[in-house]
Amino acid sequence: MTIPEFGVDTFGGVTKDAQGEPLPHPQVIRDLVEEAVAADRAGLDFFGVGEHHRADFAVSSPETVLAAIAGRTESIRLGSTVTVLSSDDPVRVYERFATLDAVSNGRAEIVAGRGSFTESFPLFGYDLQDYEVLFEEKLELLAELLTEQPVTWSGTTRAPLSEQRVYPTTANGIRAWVGVGGSPESVVRTARYGFGLFLAIIGGPADRFVAYTDLFARALDEFGLPRKPIAVHSPGLVAESDERARELVFDGWMRMRHRMVTERGWPPPAVGDFEREVETGSLYIGSPETVARRIAATIRTLGVDRFDLKYDQPVTHADLMESISLYGERVVPLVKDMLSD
Repeated sequence: MTIPEFGVDTFGGVTKDAQGEPLPHPQVIRDLVEEAVAADRAGLDFFGVGEHHRADFAVSSPETVLAAIAGRTESIRLGSTVTVLSSDDPVRVYERFATLDAVSNGRAEIVAGRGSFTESFPLFGYDLQDYEVLFEEKLELLAELLTEQPVTWSGTTRAPLSEQRVYPTTANGIRAWVGVGGSPESVVRTARYGFGLFLAIIGGPADRFVAYTDLFARALDEFGLPRKPIAVHSPGLVAESDERARELVFDGWMRMRHRMVTERGWPPPAVGDFEREVETGSLYIGSPETVARRIAATIRTLGVDRFDLKYDQPVTHADLMESISLYGERVVPLVKDMLSD
C-alpha cells in the first residue's frame, strides 16, 4: 500500500507546570510554537492548530500562531484543526490562509469544520438555530474562493459577491479539508464540494469508520470528481513505556470525560473505559512500539492518506516535547516498516 503522511495536531490545550498548576495562555502559546519546531525537526509532515474560545484552550487565532511557526520551520505543512467556518467569514478565511501560504512558502492547509464547541457562535453574533445553513453556505463559498477565480455567489448568511476577485493569490492553491465527526451527510457534503475528508475519530474502534471512507469514495464517483485524500485525527501520547504513558494521561482523560458529561451530555465514564480506549479504541497511548502497532492497524483498516496524532494532553510541555520526538523519530519509522511488510 502507499505509505501515508504523518502529522500532529493540538487544540492549544492548557498544559501544567512541574507542580501540576495550569500555565498561563501566553506561555502555552509560546510552548506550542516550540512543539511545532520539534515536529519539523522530527521529520513529520503536518502540524495542525485548533481554534477555540474558552479558558481551557489557549489558541483562538490559529493562523497567527501558524505564521509564527512558519518563520521557525522549514518543511512541515501547517494548518488549522479546525477553522470554525460557521462563525467566520469565508473571504477572510481564504485571505488569512493565502497569506500564511505566502509566508510559509506554500505550506498552508485549511481544515474547515463546525468546531468541537459552540462558544464562537454567541461571541461573534451568530444564532445556533442557523447551525446547518451557516456551515452549508459558507462551505459552498469557501470552495468557490479556493479556485482563485472571479466568484459570483449569493446566500442568506452574508452579502452576495459578483465576479469578485480575492487576494492574495497563491502559487499552487491551498490544500483544503473538511473535519467530520461521523455524520454520513457531512461525508457526502465534503465530497460534493471537492474537499479532502478529515475524520475526527476520538472514541471507539476505528473500523466503525470504514463505512464513511467507502461512502466518501462512492460520493466522489457519483459527483464525477477525482479521488480526494482522507486523513484521521485521534488523540494520544507517546512515552518510553506503556505504563508511563498511561500514568501521564489517565487523570486528565478522566477530567475531560466528566466535563463532557456536563457540557455535551456524554455518558459518564465507566470502569474500564480508559483501558478499552487505549487497547482497542481511538486513544493511541503507550510506548513507541505499542502506538506504532495501533496506528498501522488503523491505516490498514481505513486506507487513509494521513494519520494525525492529537498530541496535546494536560501534561507538561516537556512531556509533550518528548512525545512529539518519539512519534516522529521512532513511531513513524516503525509504522512505515509495518505497512511496507
